[in-house]
Amino acid sequence: MDLSVVIPAWNEADNLVKLLPQLHAVLSQLGCTYEIIVVDNHSADATEEVCRVAGALLLQQTEPGYGGALWAGFRHASGEYILTMDADLSHAPDFIPTLWNERERADVVIASRYVKGGSTDMPWYRYVLSIILNRVYTRALSLPVKDISSGFRLYRASILRDLDLKSSDFDALEEILIECYGQGYQIIEMPMRYLPRDQGKSKVKLLRFGIAYLKTLFRMWKWRNSVASADYDARAFDSIIPLQRYWQRRRYQIVLGMLDRSKRCLDIGCGSSRILGGLSADSVGLDIKMNKVRYARRYQRPLVNASAFALPFRDGVFDQVLCSQVIEHLEASEQPFREMSRVLKIGGRLVLGTPDYGGRVWPILERLYKVFAPGAYADEHITHYAKDTLIQSMAMYGFQLERAEYILASEMILLFIKRGEFRSGAFETVRA
Repeated sequence: MDLSVVIPAWNEADNLVKLLPQLHAVLSQLGCTYEIIVVDNHSADATEEVCRVAGALLLQQTEPGYGGALWAGFRHASGEYILTMDADLSHAPDFIPTLWNERERADVVIASRYVKGGSTDMPWYRYVLSIILNRVYTRALSLPVKDISSGFRLYRASILRDLDLKSSDFDALEEILIECYGQGYQIIEMPMRYLPRDQGKSKVKLLRFGIAYLKTLFRMWKWRNSVASADYDARAFDSIIPLQRYWQRRRYQIVLGMLDRSKRCLDIGCGSSRILGGLSADSVGLDIKMNKVRYARRYQRPLVNASAFALPFRDGVFDQVLCSQVIEHLEASEQPFREMSRVLKIGGRLVLGTPDYGGRVWPILERLYKVFAPGAYADEHITHYAKDTLIQSMAMYGFQLERAEYILASEMILLFIKRGEFRSGAFETVRA
């Protein structure tokens, strides 16, 4: 099945009797196989008969609310793509080809009221509430999306299987989009005109609606500001917190100053850092976390989902290797250092960046980090390094120190040149 259309509906028979024939007419022109799934919450009207006559599958939801209808539809859908839309004719079926034609450009395509060219026809008070909702969510969660509450969307179905969704009301729309973005999936918006409801009354209850949105906002805020979010490092580059912004930009400046940007580099643990985008076009980004790899697609560099303990490259294929803010997250082992040496050419550059636990400043900063940024990296540092012992061990591994820089006397960034081959047995002197 190419496309599944999922329509949450509750007592919407008068609208469905018009919508479903229009849908069939539009979908039959797309040249794809499709199914129409109406997810019902035990309506008291003629919804069942309307769906039977129109050739749509009627599915009774088992979980409450608008979110429950979506989850039921997603579980039952068999299409490679899933399109969601409202049953009240506010989402024009004629716009579906526009979404469908953009499916290769992104993982989620939104029919948007609030991008340039979009518009909406709704009562003024609903418009004001919608604008406030979208502005608060997108600003608080740093999302580059204008219409986070649009229910007219096209999803690549496979991405929905990776999401851990909990919302049961209309805030499910926001949660889906935030989770998708935090997993590194690409989202684009296409301008559309939102039409007024054709028949019946809206099912939105403002008080319940507002409480649910506030709860979801708080839960998503904690997640968006943790290292688990795909764009954590990229966002820090433009952070409103001066220290965080300075730290990321200074690291960017030092690292790229140590590398030859005309030569190929392997960026081990690239994450979402903008450093990857500053390297040569044939450089490679590698990360063990798939959501970081997905996000890094925007830098248009080759990407690999793999571990620093087993780099999937031949010996000596890179002129340079960068490993910034990685080794402190790994179990104590000489294997990552062996792998860095193996894939690097003799005479090649290795840039290592890690907190200096041998100094006085970083341990203090780490304690402050745990207080003010509990979702950040501090608790993930499981192996601690000191400058002198790290340099000594790297010399035993065949690396000569060329240059050393610090960020606020706490994070050390070291440039080594590979002069010889790796020799085992040095690791015991590496740690602080």
